[in-house]
Amino acid sequence: MTTILVVDDDPGIVKVVRAYLEKAGFQVLVAYDGKKALHIARHDKPHLVILDLMLPEMDGWDVCRALRRESDVPIIMLTARVEDTDKLIGLELGADDYVTKPFSPQELVARVRAVLRRVEGMPAKPERISRGEITVDLSRHAVTVGDEPLNLTPTEFDLLATLMQDPGRTFTRSQLLEQTQGYAYEGYERTIDVHIKNLRQKIETDPTNPQHIRTVYGVGYRFEE
Repeated sequence: MTTILVVDDDPGIVKVVRAYLEKAGFQVLVAYDGKKALHIARHDKPHLVILDLMLPEMDGWDVCRALRRESDVPIIMLTARVEDTDKLIGLELGADDYVTKPFSPQELVARVRAVLRRVEGMPAKPERISRGEITVDLSRHAVTVGDEPLNLTPTEFDLLATLMQDPGRTFTRSQLLEQTQGYAYEGYERTIDVHIKNLRQKIETDPTNPQHIRTVYGVGYRFEE
């Protein structure tokens, strides 16, 4: 059974989210502070983490940083803060999505399913894409540059795979959202820019002068060998 870790210091929110997730068929673990969340994530290995930002003991930013150093578990940020800068910082830290309070529990369940679909819906048969020194193994969900393995988030992996499958083609931000998120995020196409920035840091020799993931100004991005 797919396990979701819900982290929030508000017992009422945890109760509602847990009820909706369990009704949708998920097993739910809960934590009310950051340190406990990190312990559960390390011990029980959930398939996805719903993570509130404002937590006692250890805030959501630090929990996200710690998780990202250790694993590529999908993370959905849950936050009452509505500033775009906060959302973008969360994405830069490696979060895959965010939901702003107050939120619809049905929408949160839909976001969980969309993220899990991206992670679990890769082809089962062995399939590799190699462009120059970069290799994407779709069956193992692994990426190497030369002989060096890379630790990518699920969104970064999907972005790279999408771009590498059709080198030379320019994808709009909207197209990349549809390809990697499963549905469009209305008004948040620039989140793609944050994920591309993070991806360049990992695959480019000089991220300030990228040779593989090129920006097509006013349109989007393309991959070049």
